[in-house]
Amino acid sequence: RRAQRVDRMANTAAGAAGLGARVALIEKAFMGGDCLNVGCVPSKAMIRSSRVLSEVQEAGKLGVTIPAAAEVDFAAVMKRMREVRACISYNDSVQRFTNLGIDVYLGEGRFAGPDAVEVDGGVLHFKRAVIATGARAAAPPIEGLESAGYFTNETIFSLTEAPPRLAVIGGGAIGVELAQAFRRLGSEVVLLEMMPRLLEPEDTDAVEVLERSLLREGVRVITRCRVRGVQEREGGKVIGFDARSGSAEITVDEILVAAGRAPNVEGLNLDEVGVRYDAVKGVHVNDRLQTSNRRIYAAGDVAIDAKFTHAADFSARIVIQNALFMGRKKLSALTIPWCTYTDPEIARVGLSERAAEERRVPIDVYKRPFEELDRALIDGEKEGFVKILTKRGSDEIVGATIVARHAGEMIGELAMAMTYRIGLGKIAGVIHPYPTQAEAIRQLGDVYNRSRLTPFVARLFRRWLSWTR
Repeated sequence: RRAQRVDRMANTAAGAAGLGARVALIEKAFMGGDCLNVGCVPSKAMIRSSRVLSEVQEAGKLGVTIPAAAEVDFAAVMKRMREVRACISYNDSVQRFTNLGIDVYLGEGRFAGPDAVEVDGGVLHFKRAVIATGARAAAPPIEGLESAGYFTNETIFSLTEAPPRLAVIGGGAIGVELAQAFRRLGSEVVLLEMMPRLLEPEDTDAVEVLERSLLREGVRVITRCRVRGVQEREGGKVIGFDARSGSAEITVDEILVAAGRAPNVEGLNLDEVGVRYDAVKGVHVNDRLQTSNRRIYAAGDVAIDAKFTHAADFSARIVIQNALFMGRKKLSALTIPWCTYTDPEIARVGLSERAAEERRVPIDVYKRPFEELDRALIDGEKEGFVKILTKRGSDEIVGATIVARHAGEMIGELAMAMTYRIGLGKIAGVIHPYPTQAEAIRQLGDVYNRSRLTPFVARLFRRWLSWTR
């Protein structure tokens, strides 16, 4: 019996059962884990509603007059979010997995021996086990934060009224997405980030576009900010912080902490079965996702750096192949794109310019601003770009960043090109519909091909055309 304890990694169980393995699935909280309940699904549902409001407010620029000011019914927004979540929930339900032939145990599991897991007083024996317990929101040690109270992504979606004043601590993906969404839905928002800029690992040009968008919409962004403490006073929650301009205070009604994730490694009795782990990186695995106990594997947020649902899905596929079929699939072989779902979205795959410089990878940079792209001008979405990095002197794509309203829908083409080693020059030969924003990718292929037209080659062409005239 393959015994598992999972967060959102039920794909491992479904995949293994579909291949004929006998599978037990153990879940101590909610089926579907973070992504369905407190992550991707509810946040993107909120973001969709906030985008509608933004489009209505911008309609005048496209010649459409809205007679009355648009109003936000925040309770209705959250009601729709819950309905969407409920609609999707069947995919992760006990019924679905039971129908697949999986034994589902709702309870807290812990290892009870080298080949056993204990759950609710019973013991399950296994040949292979997978730890897929995910991660949880981490709160920084800020004086007074606990007593004042705060939200994380695990609790914020229970709101039925938008807080009039909201502070967001943390300028990563969760922080910037929800800061923009709450601002659009009526909250005054201040975003506090300790690093010099938001979305620190991302492309500098991309972050500049996003920061301009946030500031234009009224989000107050404070970077290089160290929060000293929080006090609850009569007028609200007072946050003291140090920034470039000196020490200051702000008063808000609610605080959202989006300052990182902590792996769920507690209570599993990992020491008993010789699985190495720590509180920061989580379960230690090799490139084949095997732990220090050869019987036990780990997948998803509890073990890998790329904490995305799609990365967890593909790490689960690696586990299935390696654990059940003596495969030798490697995590490092995956090409993993990701997207931050702000407006505009920022999507990336592979290296950024800064990462290439840090790793001393020589690159050529090809960039197509949307202000030069027909479809972007038609849509009134000219603040964005496609940037593709190739290994210097070749068309081998080593990274790409897209800033666009639907960048997440576009990045897959470049992820596929990197996965199957399709060079930028070959993309130039792929016909894209006109007019589309994705056409910018093909246009950069043309730019690459023109860059190969050296003066010597140009002279040869001129002589040939002159001779054949």
